[in-house]
Amino acid sequence: MKQTRTLAGLLALAALGTLGLASLQGTAAEEPVVTVHGMPPVVDPGNLYSETGPDHLSDAVRNDLARIYVPNLRSNDVYVIDPATFKVVDRFKVGHGPQHVVPSWDLRTLWVANNDERHNNGSLTPIDPRTGKPGAPVPVDDPYNMYFTPDGTSAIVVAEARRRLDFRDPHSMKMQYSIETPQCGGINHADFSIDGHYALFTCEFNGSIVKIDLDQRKVAGYLKLQMPRTRFVDTPSGAARGATEICSAARGMPQDIRVSPDGKRFYVADMDADGVHVVDGDAFKEVGFISTGPGAHGLYPSRDGKLLYVANRGSHKVHGGPHGPGSVTVIDFATGKIVNRWPIPGGGSPDMGNVSADGKTLWLSGRFDDVVYRFDTHSGAVSQLKVGEEPHGLTVWPLPGRYSLGHTGNLR
Repeated sequence: MKQTRTLAGLLALAALGTLGLASLQGTAAEEPVVTVHGMPPVVDPGNLYSETGPDHLSDAVRNDLARIYVPNLRSNDVYVIDPATFKVVDRFKVGHGPQHVVPSWDLRTLWVANNDERHNNGSLTPIDPRTGKPGAPVPVDDPYNMYFTPDGTSAIVVAEARRRLDFRDPHSMKMQYSIETPQCGGINHADFSIDGHYALFTCEFNGSIVKIDLDQRKVAGYLKLQMPRTRFVDTPSGAARGATEICSAARGMPQDIRVSPDGKRFYVADMDADGVHVVDGDAFKEVGFISTGPGAHGLYPSRDGKLLYVANRGSHKVHGGPHGPGSVTVIDFATGKIVNRWPIPGGGSPDMGNVSADGKTLWLSGRFDDVVYRFDTHSGAVSQLKVGEEPHGLTVWPLPGRYSLGHTGNLR
C-alpha cells in the first residue's frame, strides 16, 4: 500500500527523528587532536572549520581574482563569473566532460577535472587564480573528481569508472600509487577524519561508502547505507508532491559527504533517499538519517561551522529534466534539526558549489537548467544566471582556509 505525505509533514517528521542526534554531537574535546605527520594542526577540536571563517583568508590567495568558476559538462568549457557584478566575464574551452573545479592543497592552482572516459582522454586543466586564465592540460586517466591527502603529499584522483583511487604528485600529477576499490561502484566524493588518518568515499551506484586507511594505504571496509521507508515523488513541476513508499529498485545513490565540526560524524547526501545519512566515522556505522528534499546532492558548511547547507537536486535521475522541485535545506550541526528550507521559484536543480568567503552567499550550479544559483544565506532569496550546458562542480574563489582537501573547495 502506498503512503503519501505532504512535504511539510515529511520535513516535520524528519526534524522529530533527529532529536536523538543532538547527543551525538557532544562537547568540544579538551585535548588537542593528534594529526598525521605533515598535516596542519587542528586549532579548535570542537570545530575543524574554525580556520575557514571570513577573517581567515590566507596570504597566499589575497591577490587572487574574486571569481566563480563553472565547469559545463556538455559544452566542454568553463564560464567565469564576477560575483560583484553577477555577470559572465570570461569563458574558455577545456577537455571533454569537465566535472569539478578543484583548488590545490597549497591554494595556488585550480584544477579542472575532465574525465572523458569514453574516449580514454582524461585530463586536468590548471587555472591560475591570479589571472583566471587556463594553462596547458595534463593527461590523467579518468579524473572524475580530485582530493588531496591532509599532509599535502598526494593528489587523489578519483577514477570513478575504474573503481580506483590514484595517488599522484600534487604538482606534476605523476603517479605515486593506487588503491583499488572493487566493491565501490561509482566512487566519487569524499571527506577526511579530523586527524587525517582515514577518508570516507561514497559509492554512487551501489548505495554504500568505503573507508580508506590512509596510513596503511588500503581499504578498511565498506558500509551499506540504509534506505528510508519513503522518498519524494519525481514530478516535472517545481514543487515536490509528498512522498511515497520506496520501491525495491531504489537502493541508494550517495553523493557528497562532509564531516561534522567536531569530527565525530559524517553527513552523506543520498540522491535516491532524499536526505542525508549520518555516519559515525570511527565506528563506521550509520547512526541516523535526515530527510531533506528530492535528490539530496551537495553539502556545504556555513562559514561559522554551525550550519550545513544541503542542495536537493530535485530528481532521482542522473540526467534529470529542468524545473524540478529543487531546493536547499539548512541543518543545524549541533542539534541535527532542519532550521530552514529554500525552494527555487519555478523549480530548479541545485547541484554543486560552495559558500562565499564572507558567508553571505551560497553559489550552486543548476545542473539540469543550465544556470548558476546565488542564494542569500540570510533570507534564502535566490537569483539565477545563464551559463553553459549542464554546469556541475563550480568553485568559488578565493576562499578562507589554510589548505584545501579538494573537491569544490573543502578547506580547513
